[in-house]
Amino acid sequence: MPVFGLDDLLACLHLDDVGGGELEGRNLPIEYHRVFGGQILSQAIAAAAQASPGKSVKSMSVVFAREGDTAAPMRYRVDKHHDGRTFGTTGVVASQGEKVVATAAVSMHVDEDGLQRSDGPPAVGVPEDAEAVDLAMVPWETRIVGGVDLASRDPGPPTLEWWSRTLALPDEREVHQGLLAHATDLMVIGTALRPFDGLSQADSTVALQTAVTSHSIWFHQPFRADDWLLVAQRSPVVARGRAYGRGDVFDATGRLVASFAQESMIRQIS
Repeated sequence: MPVFGLDDLLACLHLDDVGGGELEGRNLPIEYHRVFGGQILSQAIAAAAQASPGKSVKSMSVVFAREGDTAAPMRYRVDKHHDGRTFGTTGVVASQGEKVVATAAVSMHVDEDGLQRSDGPPAVGVPEDAEAVDLAMVPWETRIVGGVDLASRDPGPPTLEWWSRTLALPDEREVHQGLLAHATDLMVIGTALRPFDGLSQADSTVALQTAVTSHSIWFHQPFRADDWLLVAQRSPVVARGRAYGRGDVFDATGRLVASFAQESMIRQIS
């Protein structure tokens, strides 16, 4: 069962203005001392959107400097570097006290019409063909194509396709973006470890030391997280203590609505 609910995550997206250009957000009530990176991704989107009414997040690149402590609230300092008629650039720094936890560069954009096309999704069937799973850190309906078990130590290809759908949500675009960003942080490391015989994400803190070092996400088109979304991800390389993975997100009609990329640290424990 999830250690927290969707209501808890939505509450984290409501940031309080504490003055001095800073916002404060609560942490998810997880049974672990380290703040989940997906929470920081979602709150950084909320912080940037709150500072730029009339524009939405187009893309965001986050570098995780160090781990956050769930015992202390997270502060977000927002600096608008540029605020043009259609585009804007915003910096967001997540910190606890004097400790910088993460920095984000966020690109904002006003909706525009224009040329449109996108690659189609992989042929994986419909959500009902996939296996329902409890992802714990993603507190809504999720289904994994082919029943892949990222905790299995049997080798497999460095790919993963999975479906996601939340309960009904409000219309604010940043809420849907924030929830998707939160979810994309969870399984890239596990996907990268699939080809290694005898290892899996279940070995984190036991045989492996892992941590996300950077995460980027691009929002191509509006979408709703409370409709089915297909996440198709792969990890093309693991080398020199680091892993890299990327993914595309499609809505139920086959539109490519978002993409993401992540680098992580993976070290074997002697």
